Amino acid sequence: MRKFLTEKRLQKITKAASARQFSLTIVLENIHDSHNVSAIIRSCDAVGILKVNLLYTIESFPKLSRISSASASKWVEIEKFKSVDECVSSLKKEGFTIYSSFLDPDAKSLYQLDLTGKVAIVIGNEHRGVSDEMKDKSDGIFYIPMKGMIQSLNASVATAVSLFEALRQRENKNMYDKSELSPVELDQLIDKWCRK
Repeated sequence: MRKFLTEKRLQKITKAASARQFSLTIVLENIHDSHNVSAIIRSCDAVGILKVNLLYTIESFPKLSRISSASASKWVEIEKFKSVDECVSSLKKEGFTIYSSFLDPDAKSLYQLDLTGKVAIVIGNEHRGVSDEMKDKSDGIFYIPMKGMIQSLNASVATAVSLFEALRQRENKNMYDKSELSPVELDQLIDKWCRK
């Protein structure tokens, strides 16, 4: 498949695949606006996340828009969960530390978190926020510091702010310079992307 691509296209695919951060993921819990979900997937691609976890226990799974995601959904894998237990168990089995975004007196600032380990960031519903069950099963709660009168951000904006803080921390540790995959796994991912 690679032989049918231009050298420039193959280089772009190879560079993006090499930078994928398998140790960073997000969980979107019951986010009902499909445009927000599509915009979040676009941010995930920009930061180098390979997989997004959709946890929908109340809302219906969203229909993703290729327009708002700018076709990022083509490069980001989606895993769906219908229960908090199932989602948390899967993440814990893979060794992820789970941080949920929620405005709470006991929450830490986003900028106090170490986002260079194996981390899953949970973003909740636009109106209800992260569920109590997810908060209870998370390893920590965080908030995004704000200085205005309104202490809330759109879900896609909150996700982007959180992810780009993770990107900043990871760039400071040169984590994008070396693939988290073995040479064989990276080769397989590049081949998969070349077929898209």
